[in-house]
Amino acid sequence: MGRLTGGDPSLLRRINSAVVLHALRGSDALTLTDLTRITGLSRPTVEGVTEGLIEGGLVVEAAPEEGETRRQGRPARRFRFRAEAGHLLGVEIGPHRVAALISGLDGRIIGAGAREVADTAPEDERLDRVRTVVADVLRRTGVPRSSLRAVGVGTPGIVEADGTVRLGTALPGWTGLALGERLRRSFRCPVIVENDANAAAVAEHWKGAATDSDDIVFVLAGLSPGAGSLIGGRLHRGYGGAAGEIGALHLLGRGATPEHLLSTTDEPLQPLDEQAVAEVFALARQGDARAEAAVERFIHRLVHDVAALVLALDPELVVVGGWAAGLDGVLQPLREELARFCLRPPRVALSMLGEAAVATGALRLALDHVEEQLFAVDGTATARR
Repeated sequence: MGRLTGGDPSLLRRINSAVVLHALRGSDALTLTDLTRITGLSRPTVEGVTEGLIEGGLVVEAAPEEGETRRQGRPARRFRFRAEAGHLLGVEIGPHRVAALISGLDGRIIGAGAREVADTAPEDERLDRVRTVVADVLRRTGVPRSSLRAVGVGTPGIVEADGTVRLGTALPGWTGLALGERLRRSFRCPVIVENDANAAAVAEHWKGAATDSDDIVFVLAGLSPGAGSLIGGRLHRGYGGAAGEIGALHLLGRGATPEHLLSTTDEPLQPLDEQAVAEVFALARQGDARAEAAVERFIHRLVHDVAALVLALDPELVVVGGWAAGLDGVLQPLREELARFCLRPPRVALSMLGEAAVATGALRLALDHVEEQLFAVDGTATARR
């Protein structure tokens, strides 16, 4: 924050406000005495800051606890953080569906919605579906659009800092799409756009399989797999946002594409045909020899792709998500093969959030943005350059 001097009273007030607000957000309700003890600030400072936060609508005086008045006469004033003072939205835009989650300023989810969309849908139709889902979630939760403080969005593709999709082969019309700009027309708040695997990695670190690990790789498995990674608890995007694009590794001398690997005929699968992929794995479980061979080829490729990241990043944990999260027996082959390839094999786990991972991570993006403003939080997992 820079060096404080006697000429920095406004900055000092902002810091004190952030300290008090952070303490209140972490508790149900606190007295002035509690706040003085927790923050280390003087009581007059805490009183002044608290009154300012009440005027700003972020703090409210809490009702006395039941029976407190009878026990000790007039109870001490208690204060709480107003999570309802604003709301956050997390949106997933995928090949087959769009989904949205909404929360208060504490990150607690209060509503959700999703709708299917055809993988061949053009960008305008897909964005219209996003607007429909968002409007429905807002209506059902009774949250006015003006209450939104930030919107996070997770999408396939390489995403630039301004929300433009530099390369997005999974969705029609996505390459070069100014997605952030298009979505900002629908909201009066910041819109943060992120790659879907990156968003899912953030989600697993926040509420999923990686809550106790700061060095993780999340693999969004599919016919064109992607990965997101956190290093020291911070999201690693790479210089141009293309870190983790392991779906391109077949170009490095491994010519067979995943849609050929998983084919049980001479014809490749359609890259976005998840139902066809599910059928191949179902046949393999039933003992179909061609399907078993296809699944074995796919797992071998997945191990090759994941091992490339593991060797480069040395994560503590690899989390596997996407449709592969429902596959029987995917973990053990991964563990065994990573033990062969890697100098220090990581732990391997399935996603705990399933299909909600991308939208949950997008919600965390929005929450991080607001926290940077309200609590002066430095070094969040998702902070962009």
